Amino acid sequence: MPDSVVPEVPAFLQSLNPQQRSAALHGEAPLLIIAGAGTGKTTTLAHRVAWQLASGVDPSRLLMLTFTRRAAAEMLRRVESIVLQLDPATVKNPAVCDRSALRRIRGGTFHSVSTNLLRRHGHLIGLHPDFTILDRGDSEDLMNLARTELNLPKSANRFPLKATCLDVYSRCVNTQCGLDLVLQKWFPWCLEHQERLGQLFSIYTETKEKQRVLDFDDLLLFWNALVADPVASPIVRSQFSRILVDEYQDTNVLQAEILKNLCPDGIGLTAVGDDAQSIYSFRAATVRNILDFPDQYPNVTLIPLEQNYRSSQCILEVTNQVIAEAVERHRKELWSARSGGTKPQLVTCPDEDSQSEYVIDRILERREKGVSLKQQAVLFRASHHSMALEAELGRRNIPFVKYGGLRFLETAHIRDVISFLRLAENPLDMVAGFRVLVLLPGIGQSKASALLDQLRGAGGQFETWESWTPPTALRDLWPQFLGLLRGLQRPPRQDDQNVASSLYAIRSYYTPLLEAAYDNVTARVNDLKQLEAIAGRYQSRGEFLAEMALDPPTSTQELPADPLLDEDYLILSTIHSAKGLEWDSVYILHAADGNIPADMATGSAEEIEEERRLFYVAMTRAKNHLTVMRPERYYFHNRHRSDQHSLSKVTRFLTPAVQTLMERVSHGMPQGAEQRGSSSLIQGDTSEIRRRISKLWG
Repeated sequence: MPDSVVPEVPAFLQSLNPQQRSAALHGEAPLLIIAGAGTGKTTTLAHRVAWQLASGVDPSRLLMLTFTRRAAAEMLRRVESIVLQLDPATVKNPAVCDRSALRRIRGGTFHSVSTNLLRRHGHLIGLHPDFTILDRGDSEDLMNLARTELNLPKSANRFPLKATCLDVYSRCVNTQCGLDLVLQKWFPWCLEHQERLGQLFSIYTETKEKQRVLDFDDLLLFWNALVADPVASPIVRSQFSRILVDEYQDTNVLQAEILKNLCPDGIGLTAVGDDAQSIYSFRAATVRNILDFPDQYPNVTLIPLEQNYRSSQCILEVTNQVIAEAVERHRKELWSARSGGTKPQLVTCPDEDSQSEYVIDRILERREKGVSLKQQAVLFRASHHSMALEAELGRRNIPFVKYGGLRFLETAHIRDVISFLRLAENPLDMVAGFRVLVLLPGIGQSKASALLDQLRGAGGQFETWESWTPPTALRDLWPQFLGLLRGLQRPPRQDDQNVASSLYAIRSYYTPLLEAAYDNVTARVNDLKQLEAIAGRYQSRGEFLAEMALDPPTSTQELPADPLLDEDYLILSTIHSAKGLEWDSVYILHAADGNIPADMATGSAEEIEEERRLFYVAMTRAKNHLTVMRPERYYFHNRHRSDQHSLSKVTRFLTPAVQTLMERVSHGMPQGAEQRGSSSLIQGDTSEIRRRISKLWG
């Protein structure tokens, strides 16, 4: 519903719809923007920032918090493009219309902003500013060292593995719940280990303290401690007059506490999100934060964004009905100015193979009508749900990309090189030191531990290792290793500021070790060169290491098909990975109870509600065509070996009220079979057949 131009509104805001404009022009009282899927959330937030700058807010006192580095960069880019087009005469402080001034805006992920604040002010709460950051893998390794120290792997009862231990620890920190409650609610199979887990976590935290390292959870924990400290809090609060938080539905309890400590009365705070898209409870995010925001800040203004710019109206009618059946939500009704379009389809197929066949046929059919493969996506609840489809795509030679490839830091050779740099930056980082030492020939785990104890005793001075006599296999490499570490520790010369030069020195030493330890050496060396190119964009090794730990780039080496070899490729993605994206045509696989919702996520009403929101997120990715698929039969084994199968039931989220808004299609089913339903009883009389066959024994 287009609205007329409002003369008193600045020209750069007149393109916004009424709800977006109200949000952009809102004052400094707390604001909650409920931004439905496809309603121009980023546009609204960027214009709100631009309006605040035009109204005189100092760019350096404005903080934007996002959940990915890419989102932060896009937000800052949009703000810059708006402000740089303003007439300086119409701006309260014309200095903001300069690119250098706009770069003083602080924006980034919670973890990256925390890192910067702790570097500058952490000493106020006793934190050493030269800490290094452990990524997920390093945190697991350190947790495992603590498990070994307590001799837990050899305990009589099976003790949780390092990854589970870290999950329990992280859940305690991010939910701010006690260990007993966390175990009862999320890890009941670990209840018998409660006492020993408590001991393990104590050693884990003590070890991090000794080594001057922080894990991801520490970054939030220490930031919260900083803004809760009576001395440090006023210093940090005074730096920000406006705070804008994107994707607020994805915050956890600890992040909400940080914001409350930063803005106790909510003045200057803007939160943007959609409770209907809260789908990350497995990361400790809680939908309660956005649902209870009005209770946390009683004088809040709530503005819903309801005009959808992505999907056709017939798709929105279905998605509105799906989310309307949620038990608790902020009410909104999405609508689109785009009338017409095709009704979303609910397709029932005999089995999984037929489902793959139907999806591929429709994809190719739309491709012939001008919808490229890149503009089509197949979504599924769990990664293994696409296995049959991937096999058929391969057979038909259709290129595809599956979202969720390995990150750089998840590959062994990249982790090795990063560990060299981390050890040089922080000689007390035992996880990095252990990984580097065991790469060297002739050094096993026991000798590595002894050398690290020696280094710790010497206060991190690498000279202490000069007294050790290396074995024959290491006679030449050991002096070179010490020379490398000393060179990396030495203050850089003016012409040696680029972080890439440090990585080049490490690669030169590391390549012979790489050739001895790994296969596919050429591809791995190319990865290292690519890492050097990335490092060239950073001004300090500390900044580079923090970014690599907090938000590393992904490697295209591990994609199931290389999209660069073809001009077009299909998108396959889990629903979680698809959040925030959109395509012309979306196909949702396995819309059957047990898959959507997942059978492991129906233990409580809260879990089922999150599964409903996940299904809603999948459906709202579609612009013009939405197809929801359900195989009627699931075979227990490969169908060529066995005919044993179970019958599926359409997902509970497609209630009769929802299905009336969809087109029902039966693919490869006997006439009328889909209408009967897989669980219906067929009424009839087969007595004549039975009478005829009875002569065999009569």
